[in-house]
Amino acid sequence: MKDKKGIERRQFLKLSSTAVLAGLAGRLSGHQPEENLSIVEEAARKVGKLPRRKLGYSQREITIIIGAGDLELLPTEAGVLCGMNYWHKANRWMKNGAPGVIIKNRDAHYCQVTVDRVGADHYQGHFDEEEHYRYVKEALEKTGLRFFDDMQLHYGYHNTMELKEDRSFIRAFDRLKKEGLVKHLCLSQHSYEGSSRVENGQSAAEVLTAIVEDGLYEHAQIIYSFGSDPEMDKFLAFAHEKKFGTIAMKTARGIGRMKQDESFNNKMPKDTSPYNALVRWLTTKTWLDAAVIRVRNLEEFVETYSGAGKEMRPQDVRALEIMTAEADRTACRLCGKCQSQCPRQIPITDILRFERYALDDHEWTKAGKLYAELPTKGDQCINCRSCVQNCPLNLQIPEKIARAHIMLTTDNRQRL
Repeated sequence: MKDKKGIERRQFLKLSSTAVLAGLAGRLSGHQPEENLSIVEEAARKVGKLPRRKLGYSQREITIIIGAGDLELLPTEAGVLCGMNYWHKANRWMKNGAPGVIIKNRDAHYCQVTVDRVGADHYQGHFDEEEHYRYVKEALEKTGLRFFDDMQLHYGYHNTMELKEDRSFIRAFDRLKKEGLVKHLCLSQHSYEGSSRVENGQSAAEVLTAIVEDGLYEHAQIIYSFGSDPEMDKFLAFAHEKKFGTIAMKTARGIGRMKQDESFNNKMPKDTSPYNALVRWLTTKTWLDAAVIRVRNLEEFVETYSGAGKEMRPQDVRALEIMTAEADRTACRLCGKCQSQCPRQIPITDILRFERYALDDHEWTKAGKLYAELPTKGDQCINCRSCVQNCPLNLQIPEKIARAHIMLTTDNRQRL
């Protein structure tokens, strides 16, 4: 079967990543006319080969931009052509099996299984050795991957005490590792500081520092983006010193909504874009080892990933200044500093994270569903403004969550 928007499938599946990259290098040298390239190959040509860095204690070399199991087919194919070799949430392939190009060259790719708490969400759920063990084996069977390189605890620990006292997840990992089904232990860590839904919640930086000192996890995904974040900057420097791997997630703080704002677009310098400037900054000006940045199609693939590993130009520096000023005015950093001050125990960070899903990622259904599950909604705000007084950015939080309530309530969305 041939997809008019992709390369011929049977031919693509025969290619090893080495052969693919060799062919790509030849085309970059001008050995094949551009008009003969498929749109996938053309996208990969524009991005070029993604640089690699060593990750964590194992010192594996991974691309500085990683892929994800929910990435659409054509950007996935283009990513492989660019050498992309680490795949976050590979368990998302359980529905239809892992992409053939990865199965056929399995050892050239690092695939990660993301494992959630059991019984509820990441606030009320619990760790369960048997269930975690069972889930990973089921994911292996359905994806056809044979083994996962990384087993990731999704959302992380509520506090340092939980890390020390509940080793159920680690025991499940140890069992799977002995069977040769997983190799490395990692996590993504959210902030639970001030959360009304967990007991003694702590910040991501506090928990992550304890994780590095504990020594069992190899690397972590962290919420990190442009703008001032002294607490996480300090952690990143510490992690780098200890050779603990770090991968940024949720990096595009408000960019999705910025791009829809004509007045913002008029301010942007020529010959750059918000996503391209962001990627240049993430991959050249921070202590990060890599980043995961969602793209929805080949156009966004080229716009975003073509900045990977490239130094910032004057127009990129200026673009980042404009983006930071706009984000500091409109987009929550998800640090959680405001939550403990709310007399109504409104889950502010959750609401403004769902706002990101809707406004920036255009995932309205997902955002609305998650919002509907919250025990306390934004309409419970009494406008006491204690949250504003404790926000590092001085965001006008009551106004934001009031608007988010309207936006994330399906019946009212069209009023905006």
